[in-house]
Amino acid sequence: MARTKMTARKCVQQRGAKKNIASKARKGGKHPPGQHVAHVKPRRRYRRKAGTTALREIRRYQRDVELLIHKLPFQRLVREIAADIYGDLRFQASAILALQEAAEAVLIDEFTMTNLCAIHAKRVTIQERDMKLVQRLRQIMTGSRIPGRGNGY
Repeated sequence: MARTKMTARKCVQQRGAKKNIASKARKGGKHPPGQHVAHVKPRRRYRRKAGTTALREIRRYQRDVELLIHKLPFQRLVREIAADIYGDLRFQASAILALQEAAEAVLIDEFTMTNLCAIHAKRVTIQERDMKLVQRLRQIMTGSRIPGRGNGY
């Protein structure tokens, strides 16, 4: 489609209308005459310093005791894995809840160790190599591997 130039159009207005609007604004304002009204600037949104929100979230999640993984997706995952391995299994609700609490405890421990490795490397961001180092250290300390995670190197 060809580009066309937009031309400015002159706004035609009656002479009396412009004058009339200006006089109405002076006469019938919100404030009585004699009062000086200061111009109020709109408030700017407050911007927090970098990292403040992250620290607040860390404190909040450390204080809370509820589970972080949603229950239904975790339950579906457990049932799917169990069906692949054992066929048709039934679970009590308390058994799935115990599995979820244990899984979250393992994940929290894994990420805590990974964060310590990143801090030791003078970094604040965890990386894949930190997780691999944690796996290798755990393998050395326990003498066993967690199945399904590759060789960890």
